[in-house]
Amino acid sequence: MRRTLVAGTLVAAAVGAATIAARRQAATIRQGSDPYPYELLSAEPRGETLTVERPDGTRLRVITAGDGPTVVLAHGIYMSIIEWSVLWDMLLARGYRVVAFDQRGHGESTIGSDGISTMSMAGDYLAVLEAVDAHDAVLLAHSMGGFLAIAAVLDVPGVAERLRGLILMSTFPGDVLRGAPQNQAQIPLIRSGALQRMVSNDTVATIFGAGLCGDDPSPAMVRTFVETFRAADHAPLLPILEAFGAEDRGDRLGEIAVPTIVLCGNKDSTTPPWQSERLAAGIPGAQGWWVPRAGHMLNWEATDAIVEAIAELSTKP
Repeated sequence: MRRTLVAGTLVAAAVGAATIAARRQAATIRQGSDPYPYELLSAEPRGETLTVERPDGTRLRVITAGDGPTVVLAHGIYMSIIEWSVLWDMLLARGYRVVAFDQRGHGESTIGSDGISTMSMAGDYLAVLEAVDAHDAVLLAHSMGGFLAIAAVLDVPGVAERLRGLILMSTFPGDVLRGAPQNQAQIPLIRSGALQRMVSNDTVATIFGAGLCGDDPSPAMVRTFVETFRAADHAPLLPILEAFGAEDRGDRLGEIAVPTIVLCGNKDSTTPPWQSERLAAGIPGAQGWWVPRAGHMLNWEATDAIVEAIAELSTKP
């Protein structure tokens, strides 16, 4: 009995110490600096709103603004057009026509009878490009958005013909579990609903959100991501989450003929640099750009690099 009590006391002490350490870590993160205020990060881009209806009943929310060369923005999983809150005004100020859409099952876009799958979502890309009459567009695609963009360019006739450039940012062609301990741990937790419950705790949420950032997590960025993650309806999105690991188009990258820039933070643990390395090596003529000290959320962490990449592809003959 005494031995059991001692063991129980030791376990309780260890748990208590871990809790204190986690609270200290979260407090340190919250004291970090913010390149952009929360009010900007959490504000949706402004523009003309369109609804694109798909044959299966899916309704996609699309926002457009500006005149000039067209840039289409495709966000990552659990996010929405809010992901582009900072970049939106930067691109408008430089004379671009900017288009963003909520992926099906995200933000204000619905899910039709075809459900959530790689090809149903890849087909949405063509629908958006057609709806805004995009020609010679640069497509900037982040994380899940890049996974789907690769599928769209390869397998949806008409998508590649409407693009003059492709920016694959913090993304992958599939096989997302290999060499990614963070994904190996988190995806089963999301599948079971455990991570969603854990993130209801502010300490856990802060550490989780900071894990998507680079060396200097911004409290405002962490807060904005956590809020969107908490608000997401996770269950309907499980099929595309599973597809990240079950599918892989890595052996078909040589078929992509669209001029491509691959952007990756060298501290990205969600889509590790080796994924970007194989994209840059596999796509003919692709450039690989590395952002020092940045993590997965380059849409906020590396806006200057993104603008530079868009400018290069927009002016390339």
